[in-house]
Amino acid sequence: MKYSLAIFDMDGTILNTLDDMTDSLNDILTKYNLPLHTVDEVRFMVGNGIPKLIERALADGRSNPQFEQILADFIAYYEKHCAIKTAPYDGVVDCIKTLRAAGIKIAVNTNKVEPAAIALCDDYFPGLFDIISGSRPGMPPKPAPDGIYEILSRAGMDGKSEGQRAVFIGDSDVDMQTGMNAGLDVIGVDWGFRGKKFLEEHGAKVIMMNAAELAGYLTK
Repeated sequence: MKYSLAIFDMDGTILNTLDDMTDSLNDILTKYNLPLHTVDEVRFMVGNGIPKLIERALADGRSNPQFEQILADFIAYYEKHCAIKTAPYDGVVDCIKTLRAAGIKIAVNTNKVEPAAIALCDDYFPGLFDIISGSRPGMPPKPAPDGIYEILSRAGMDGKSEGQRAVFIGDSDVDMQTGMNAGLDVIGVDWGFRGKKFLEEHGAKVIMMNAAELAGYLTK
């Protein structure tokens, strides 16, 4: 096999988290008497981390005098409400089990707050992820490659000499850029928040249409 480490994005790649993120966002916006957003609007707000989500959700962005409090309220609320409607995409659990059985290490690199990312992996993928790197103080958000470098280091891999043995899998333009910034091969997935056409327009060269296809591609 070409790869010994598969690094997955979380939102839109292994988990459909869009409904819970939208509900949490609208609950906080309601608290501040601010305009709400639809699921399809939020679909294109996510991907660059929670601060950027809140910035995009507010008409005046970071200029809003309550921006920091709204951000803090969202983070606290979402950590407690991140697993209500969220569910793995079809076939993803079996895909990951197949990769692990083939000896491939499995990791997550997400802009989601790390405690929430760990909780979601524990809930939906117990024991299936070797390394989880999420948003926390001092960790630049994707598309910065820092999270991937951290994962490579924790996996005992030198990014410069062994990075080609790792692959990054995601559903967005942010993910494609993150993987490329880290010097990794990148795979886009059609089933997430953006879709094949969008991914092709943003540089994806390899796109998988379902999780079974991904498992076959990575284990051949």
